Amino acid sequence: MIGYKELNIELTDEQNAIKEETHRFAKEVLRPASIELDKKAPDDVIKSKLFWDTMKKGYDLGYHTIFIPDTYGGLATDPLETHIVLEELAWGSVDFAIGLGVSCFPAFFASMVPSERLIDEIIKPFCQCKDASIIGCWGITEPEHGTDTLCPYTPQFTDPTISGQVTARLDGDEWVIEGQKSAWVSNGTIATQTLAYLTIDPSKGMSGGGICIIPLDLPGVRRGKPLNKMGQRALNQGEIFFDQVRVPKEYMLVDEESYDSMLDITLSTANAGMGAMFVGVARAAYEEALAYSKQRIQGGKPLFEHQMIKHKLFNMFMKIEAARALSRSAMIYNYNNTPPMIEYSIASKVFCTNVSLEVTSEAIQIFGGNGLSCEYPVEKFFRDARAGLIEDGANDSLMITGAHHL
Repeated sequence: MIGYKELNIELTDEQNAIKEETHRFAKEVLRPASIELDKKAPDDVIKSKLFWDTMKKGYDLGYHTIFIPDTYGGLATDPLETHIVLEELAWGSVDFAIGLGVSCFPAFFASMVPSERLIDEIIKPFCQCKDASIIGCWGITEPEHGTDTLCPYTPQFTDPTISGQVTARLDGDEWVIEGQKSAWVSNGTIATQTLAYLTIDPSKGMSGGGICIIPLDLPGVRRGKPLNKMGQRALNQGEIFFDQVRVPKEYMLVDEESYDSMLDITLSTANAGMGAMFVGVARAAYEEALAYSKQRIQGGKPLFEHQMIKHKLFNMFMKIEAARALSRSAMIYNYNNTPPMIEYSIASKVFCTNVSLEVTSEAIQIFGGNGLSCEYPVEKFFRDARAGLIEDGANDSLMITGAHHL
């Protein structure tokens, strides 16, 4: 049973079926796997048969192609359907939802500037992959650069005294890549290819960048250890090092002339997706708290019969409904318009991740001491939610970027 009332009365039978099928997969496959993998060390997660079986099931159902057009074999969801799918996946496991979503970044961006070579070597093989043997990652964060890489069109973005740490220089028909991406690259230590955001012309500051697909089996590529972190433990993250890595010229999708505009699209796409997913996290915690409040007896009656608990639950309910409304609107608009209005995607990401943290925290409070126990999933939801305020851009800094566009 899906735990929220769909207020969109124009949803088609096919869209309802998409929601139900994704929810079933999230409930039966993603959540149990995510909870089990949460107990493991990062190295053991990516060695686990459970991890790879879960990824393969997601690939077999095509969720890894959610952002890629059906022209190339993508899932072919429209923006509303994409929101529905991302919310349901993250309701089950935000760590797997992010991992599956990020995996498509190289192929997704190649599909925006397709060439025959990119179609044959990157896009079609990824879409045809059903066993998670081709995994992408988003190589943007660096040891000395985080959210400041996500500020296109702001004055500081063109400051020539500030530039990225991973550089690219053209040498004949190849780009030579040098530098390090930080430990926060999602899928970083298991990916077969990365969509790397690089510095081509440091005189333009952070704006002098490029976006390049780098196969990670090339000479000169090295990985760090999987990151050990408090939440989203089924989401692999880790460093990538590039030592004179040579990449075909055609794999540079975007140069410094159009870098700002493509980064604008990147941020609006990713932030809108994060908004949708963290609605799912908040909903997961709310539903657990609501069910628990009707079973747990305190003061001679179910928790739900106490006015304070009713007040808490209704406040959680209101926040989730508001978050879904905002994040759906931002995604539908920005996925249908170029250039996007980036402030709406940022608002979605910031608002929904904040709501997720607030709701998961209240869920723990309703559970009382049991909420602190690993026997119940709400403490995991809280840890998963906390990461959302930092990943994909720290909320504090993103708000400054969003405000610039006002």
